[in-house]
Amino acid sequence: MNVLFLSGEAVPFIKTGGLADVAGALPKELVKKGVDCRVAIPLYKDIDDKYRQKMEKITEFYVDLDWKHQYAGVYELEWDGVKFYFIDNLEYFGSRDGTYGFDDDPERFIYFSKAATLLGKYINFKPDIIHSNDWHTAMVNVFVNDFRKGDHYYDDIRTLFTIHNLKYQGVFDSDYLRLAGLSGYYFNENDLKFYDAINFMKGGIIHSSYVNTVSENYAREIQYPFYGEGLDGIIRQYAGKLKGIVNGIDFDIWDPAKDGILTQNFDIGSIDQKVKNKLALQEKYGLPQREDVPLIGICSRLTEMKGLDLVRYILEELLQEDVQFVVLGTGEYTYEEMFKYFEWKYPDKLAARIYYSSDESHLIYGASDLYLMPSISEPCGISQLIAMRYGSLPIVREAGGLKDTVTAYNEYTGEGTGFSFANINAHELLFCIKNAIDLYRNDRESFNNLIKNAMSQKNDWEMSGEKYLELYNEIKVK
Repeated sequence: MNVLFLSGEAVPFIKTGGLADVAGALPKELVKKGVDCRVAIPLYKDIDDKYRQKMEKITEFYVDLDWKHQYAGVYELEWDGVKFYFIDNLEYFGSRDGTYGFDDDPERFIYFSKAATLLGKYINFKPDIIHSNDWHTAMVNVFVNDFRKGDHYYDDIRTLFTIHNLKYQGVFDSDYLRLAGLSGYYFNENDLKFYDAINFMKGGIIHSSYVNTVSENYAREIQYPFYGEGLDGIIRQYAGKLKGIVNGIDFDIWDPAKDGILTQNFDIGSIDQKVKNKLALQEKYGLPQREDVPLIGICSRLTEMKGLDLVRYILEELLQEDVQFVVLGTGEYTYEEMFKYFEWKYPDKLAARIYYSSDESHLIYGASDLYLMPSISEPCGISQLIAMRYGSLPIVREAGGLKDTVTAYNEYTGEGTGFSFANINAHELLFCIKNAIDLYRNDRESFNNLIKNAMSQKNDWEMSGEKYLELYNEIKVK
């Protein structure tokens, strides 16, 4: 089985979100299972020199974009047993800081998608399946079908398109069809046309052999208008080729027993040692050092879809409780200012760190007793998986992958791996948090049993990798 895995980012080289974690971890698991899985990403300027120095240039070719004849250098680096290919183009990737958010993003990722579709020919690698991810590489599925008309190389190549977040679709001016070298035939309601524009993700859904989302529940949700982001009709139309496979986390990176960033390592047999991380984080963030106070953590992009309006409505009331709250992340100005305000008003109860630090995220997972994710929409969510691994019980809304991965506490049986609420309702969130706090204060035995349940969850990539392998085999014979 040969798989070419395409992504706009991948750890450890470049990361803006959870897509990078998947692109770094899933191919590694597939290689362990005997798949020849190779990954291609752009060669961004921001990729650290320590990786660049290990890369070897293996070939180059040219990509036609309308009248432009654009250079594509190919650099190779093997990492964790996986071959990574970096597509080099100074104009699009090598001369600017950052990854996305530029005015020429549609041209940059049409170029990358077209280059990635051609890549196999130049590296002597014929993929059985080309696996593309999100809008950045969605057009690969269109190119494979378009190239197939005149090039037998693509006859037996199948495609899988993974939706990590339907909210970001790659909607651009229809003039980019010409740049992509695609005929006006593609500009119709049953293809790339989306109102008066073209939609890369819509093209990925229509043209791929199969589509999958990063949780089973999200695959169901996006077939309805509330979660469908304007594509629910197309998704229902192609539901016969839609699957859901929940993400995993890399247990080599996220392991509280071996995590060198933590003040104190611990495992399921030494949960009592976790409190030393809490005391260290309290000192670091200027909070009173107390073992007995429930510490709630958030590591997140601060956006509306993360449910922060619900938090806004109840935070004043919540902070009347004897709790501590730590927040790490950046995002929309209104939420950044909200947390700064409450830090000013309640300096002994809330610490807001309005930036992102990978190391500090490890500290928060390792220190917090509870982890808050009241998302309005959550395709899968990785944070709740890490929190459970680190014995921090998640408090989640039953949306997307959160519903698939967190089992709500049952006070009668003692079962569960966290706490959950169903509706987009601020006081339902508040009552859920208060229930968790009450259990922490009044029944530590049950609370610790929940921690053991959570830490026992096998949320690594082994099971998810097996499901992807099954899907690849299904696609291959299609």
